[in-house]
Amino acid sequence: MSAEQAHFPVGFNVDTTPAPRPARVSLSGRYIDIVPFDAAVHSADLYARSHGADKERLWAYLGAAPFPSEEAFNTYYAAAALRDDPLMFAIIDKVSGHAVGHATLMRIDPANRVIEVGNILYTPEMMRTPGGTEAMYLMARHVFETLGYRRYEWKCNALNAPSRRAAERYGFKFEGVFRHHMIVKGHNRDTAWFSMLAEEWPQRAVEFETWLSPENFDENGQQLVALSVLNTDTLDVGERTLRRASLADLAEIKDVQHGAYAKNRDILGVEPIPLQWDYAEVMRQHEVWVADGPHGIAGVLILQPRVDDMLIESVAIATAAQGGGLGNVLLEAAEVRARMLGRHTMRLYTGELLDANVQWYRRRGYLIEQVEQRADRRVVHMVKGLGDDA
Repeated sequence: MSAEQAHFPVGFNVDTTPAPRPARVSLSGRYIDIVPFDAAVHSADLYARSHGADKERLWAYLGAAPFPSEEAFNTYYAAAALRDDPLMFAIIDKVSGHAVGHATLMRIDPANRVIEVGNILYTPEMMRTPGGTEAMYLMARHVFETLGYRRYEWKCNALNAPSRRAAERYGFKFEGVFRHHMIVKGHNRDTAWFSMLAEEWPQRAVEFETWLSPENFDENGQQLVALSVLNTDTLDVGERTLRRASLADLAEIKDVQHGAYAKNRDILGVEPIPLQWDYAEVMRQHEVWVADGPHGIAGVLILQPRVDDMLIESVAIATAAQGGGLGNVLLEAAEVRARMLGRHTMRLYTGELLDANVQWYRRRGYLIEQVEQRADRRVVHMVKGLGDDA
């Protein structure tokens, strides 16, 4: 290591390949579509929906408007639609076909792979609807999974409480306030900064998709579980706290899983199921929680909230932490999480030949529900009801 490198912490070096600049593409969702902004197509819809009786409130924290006339609105947006930064997109309601909002990708920094979502206008027709959340999901997914940016920013007037709540609900983390950051409409603006990192995105995506699924809404269209609850970052169990994993934990998670399951090869005669997984994909498809110990990650809990139950995919304890009761903590954490999400039933599975595992789960209230014959092994499925207090 050179003297210059010695000044930097481990993990400082990153891929320096620039990200591509965002293009004028379309993104399609279940409730809304995001399309390149075309003033000739979208301005009339947006003007009509944003200049009603509540226009002063609607535009209070935006840099422009409300506009004195539709002509002034059209002129402003015709110019805005031509810019590459901010790059503006219209948000289209799939049912009506009307533009109901807009958002931009802005302060685009391909070299550092940093980009901001901003200039967000949600008309009343879009507020507090699944489409509003889906728009932010689609844009974040595009930024991280298609364009490969490493930092996604959200900034707003520090006085804009609804925007600050939205940022945290979507899974952005508050970083602080830049005092006297801007002058907007003749007033000082202190700016609240939020960010989401590429390492955090897979778990955020899991929760966006869980929230947006039709199963999360009742017959009246009311949400069953709030996105803010899904995006919880910690689980408290007694004196222990589990935290949500990120891709920064991936190598340690693999090590813990391998240490916990490799010993089962000789008993099963086949490769244990958790050792067949691509853990980057697991992070993108399931909830992953970790318990930290004095020497790194001590335990890993992998969950899959389903429509009618909570499936425990894996409970793994690091070799050095085994025998200390952490397995009980992880099982209890799974039940805490199930209750948070309104699930009343726990399910898990283990190899039939792993009798010690089966008995351990039985002592903790799990019953054998069925034994499944697979091509290369028999799998015991177990179930536990959480009772009326769930």
